[in-house]
Amino acid sequence: MNTTEQYKQNKHPLDVIDDVYEYAEDGLTFEQIEDRAGDGEWERLKWAGMYAQKQEGYFMIRTKVPGGKLTPEQAEVIGECAQEYAVAPEEYGGEEQNELWGDAYVDITTRQDIQKHWIRVEDVPEMWERYDEVGLTTVQGCGDSARNVLGCPAAGLDDHECFNAQPVIDAVSEYFTGNREYANLPRKFKLTITGCKHDCAQSQINDIGLVPAKKELDGESLYGFHARVGGGLSDGPRMASELDVFIEPEDAIEFCRAVAQTFKELGDRNNRGVCRMRYLVEQMGPETFEEAIRDRCAIDLPSAGDGLTEGYRGDHVGVHDQKQDGLTYVGFNVIAGRMGGDEFAEAARAAKKYGAEDASVRLATDQNFLISHIPEENVDDLLAEPFAQEYQPDPGPFSRGAVGCTGNEFCNYAIIETKKRTKRWARELDERIDVPEDIEAIRMHMSGCSASCAQPQIADIGFRGETVKLDDEDGSDIVEGMDFGLGGSLGTDNEFLDWIESAVPADAVIPALEQLFEAYNADREDGEAFYAWCRRVDNARLRTIMQGADAPVARGVAHGD
Repeated sequence: MNTTEQYKQNKHPLDVIDDVYEYAEDGLTFEQIEDRAGDGEWERLKWAGMYAQKQEGYFMIRTKVPGGKLTPEQAEVIGECAQEYAVAPEEYGGEEQNELWGDAYVDITTRQDIQKHWIRVEDVPEMWERYDEVGLTTVQGCGDSARNVLGCPAAGLDDHECFNAQPVIDAVSEYFTGNREYANLPRKFKLTITGCKHDCAQSQINDIGLVPAKKELDGESLYGFHARVGGGLSDGPRMASELDVFIEPEDAIEFCRAVAQTFKELGDRNNRGVCRMRYLVEQMGPETFEEAIRDRCAIDLPSAGDGLTEGYRGDHVGVHDQKQDGLTYVGFNVIAGRMGGDEFAEAARAAKKYGAEDASVRLATDQNFLISHIPEENVDDLLAEPFAQEYQPDPGPFSRGAVGCTGNEFCNYAIIETKKRTKRWARELDERIDVPEDIEAIRMHMSGCSASCAQPQIADIGFRGETVKLDDEDGSDIVEGMDFGLGGSLGTDNEFLDWIESAVPADAVIPALEQLFEAYNADREDGEAFYAWCRRVDNARLRTIMQGADAPVARGVAHGD
């Protein structure tokens, strides 16, 4: 077994929650925590939703939000806790820690979670107490167990759905959260469940993706799910495989449990580089993997019916009619997912002020958020609120499609800074580049390393952080840069992007994009999306176009090569 597996065998990882209360009460430093529990405790703390920041003494803490759905009261508590606890110390800049956001901010993630930084262990129990009061948790926000269950952020609102799958999401999440039997899997276990025809919940890149289907059973036409398994990104990207099963909504928990049992028994616990479930599905083959699930499932699974997924919808930004008469939901654009805790709390209070009884705040997989159940006559007042001025629902195409991971500001793995760069680049590109009017979003995703937290492989334009050695007349410089990919998407024409150029200095990226879009606008066929054009054009030509920029696009190498 690898070292992490040994840590988990030495002590069940969910036991770390009791440890957190003890560390907080005793006021332990990081060094004292390690002296008491050993270095395996840093791994086990992930089951409490806590990652040690690169700044010693502080944690990132992740709040799970099943399906991204929050009540206004829950969203307000999240924002207020950020204001109170996610505060940078003076030694790291205090309120000026980050020139764009200061401190006390929240990050909306691509898994519909909320992350907060600068959390001290002594503050965690009080935060948990406030969370408990409104039904929130950080348990298993991280670690080798079932992560936050994804869903359509417009579940129950949009006429694109066949049925509202939010109750199923909640039930599956409740089953796995705190379940010791399935809290120690070979690696993280990612699920998504949707009843929507437009697969914004990204079933193609999750370990389990349940998508809407219909089947005749015993003379009755029933809605349920089809299953996709073994999808994922990072260093070994794989699109999920379809299984020949039909799952009724009431059987979703048992099906997901059986998949988890299969992964638990058969997954690799030796080499952490290849122990994600997608490698197991690839090794066994989808048909054999399905047989293993059936062997472990307490119910008989009928064969597949008629799939109802029609494509992929990347976001819900904008003002949209709900299927309930007279109500709308508003999707706000949050570039790279980061906003002030005070602004998030303001959004929650606005949902209560302007929304109907069932108003909610919904987090989306593209790092944006929605406010639901707004009577049509209240929309203008909502959009006039101070928080809405920064996060308007009618952004430019680059701002609308921008996604960024945590980056080297806090993450130990990231090579480059991402959040500030993503926001600045998106706004600059909206000013400098003409995009065809029928293109609402250009999906530009920036990951600080190869771990793919920002999902670059499914973007029109994807970046993966590098340090770049740049040789020029002035000597040899080491600068931040990135691998540059083009042509990714999900949906009926799903495909991972191609990495077109490696080790591009950061300063050369915008000039390269200007050249690419000039060529795209000149060469585009009717209605052709940017990612589709990138696939149609030969990679060698794409490289040539990029290198036509007045910038050192191809004159660097990854530092250390």
